[in-house]
Amino acid sequence: MSEFLIEASDQDFETVVIERSKQTPVVVDFWAPWCAPCRTLGPVLERLAQEYDGEFILAKVNVDQNPQLSAALNVSSIPTVLGFRDGQAVAEFVGAVPEAAVRQFLTRVLPSEADALATEGDALRGAGKIGEAEAKFKRALELEPRCERALVGLAAILAGRHEHDEALALLDRVGPGPLRQDASKLAAEIRVRQGGGGDEPSLRARVAADPADLESRLLLAQVLAAASKHQEALEQYLEIVRRNRQFRDDAARKAMLDIFDLLGPEHELTNRYRSELAKLLFS
Repeated sequence: MSEFLIEASDQDFETVVIERSKQTPVVVDFWAPWCAPCRTLGPVLERLAQEYDGEFILAKVNVDQNPQLSAALNVSSIPTVLGFRDGQAVAEFVGAVPEAAVRQFLTRVLPSEADALATEGDALRGAGKIGEAEAKFKRALELEPRCERALVGLAAILAGRHEHDEALALLDRVGPGPLRQDASKLAAEIRVRQGGGGDEPSLRARVAADPADLESRLLLAQVLAAASKHQEALEQYLEIVRRNRQFRDDAARKAMLDIFDLLGPEHELTNRYRSELAKLLFS
């Protein structure tokens, strides 16, 4: 079997397709030995996998042997071909289509020039070469204004220079998909960081002297959040919601959601305070 051709099954699909597609696009061919159109399409896909020389991996799934996987991916007719990139299905077709249509399908699966530039930018940013990375991201966006990897990468650089408004504007352009979580987390981090300009001891004193001073309590929560004192910040925000949810246009609840995004859905504080917030909002 070719180095660019693998078999996938119910048991290993997550590893050999989903995880692998985060490094190299994977094209999945759902087929069966008795399917005549599959026997027509299969050799075309295999030849193109060789021609593209590692730009994508072709994974074959025998639907007779892997019914659970076929059902989970709603494969009701074969041949069905799905293209995965960055852990997500990004394109598909059904039937033994002409080779020209397969090549068109591959253009939707394989990274564009802008995607390649953004990937280079990520590597440069990881190596601390910020100026070179920024140039790559900007060039990618010139070619493809909605290149989401470039949007997130450039936003991270701008956030590092405290150009927060510009960074948030870029992150707002990232749509649903594999990079939306990264964009939401970075946006939350920026918003949390923006609120850290007060003096913690004096704000604590003001809140202790007047617990109903929600303005000081909000400022204290922002300072605590910016200092990564997330539990204390969440306690202050929760108290504001308890006393007056509408204060400052629902600012405390929105800030809590930012911290949840920053910490991630599995964090213990996220689970605890999301539950506490729900009790207040829906009781």
